[in-house]
Amino acid sequence: MSLYSIFNVAGTGMAAQSLRLNTVASNLANAESVATTPQGAYRAREPVFAAIHRQSLGSAADGAAAQGVQVLGVSESQADVPARYEPGNPLANAQGYVYGSNVNPVDELVNMISASRSYQNNVEVMNSAKQLLLQTLNLGK
Repeated sequence: MSLYSIFNVAGTGMAAQSLRLNTVASNLANAESVATTPQGAYRAREPVFAAIHRQSLGSAADGAAAQGVQVLGVSESQADVPARYEPGNPLANAQGYVYGSNVNPVDELVNMISASRSYQNNVEVMNSAKQLLLQTLNLGK
């Protein structure tokens, strides 16, 4: 792996964690939303990531070299949505029920902390690689 590909790997990691933070923010913003039907209720979203690999140009023992992270998509939770009896709610159905989102705020806060720290780690990797490159350039002085 060249020193320059470190920036690509860390950059795709930062982009992935940024998307993860955005989905957490969306989930938290809709955690208390309600709907008339279970199908219309907000369902928690989670990004799906995969590693990008390329075959290395070296020997076959080298295997695949990591090249970064790609976003495969954003999946919706299939967990049941809770029904609450609120006959005074304007969104209540004929039986007086509204359907809330299936977002668990505690899980989302854990995801937020994890994504934030992963983003910070990728920033540190980029800063370290930059410092190494600068020190390498200074060797010729």
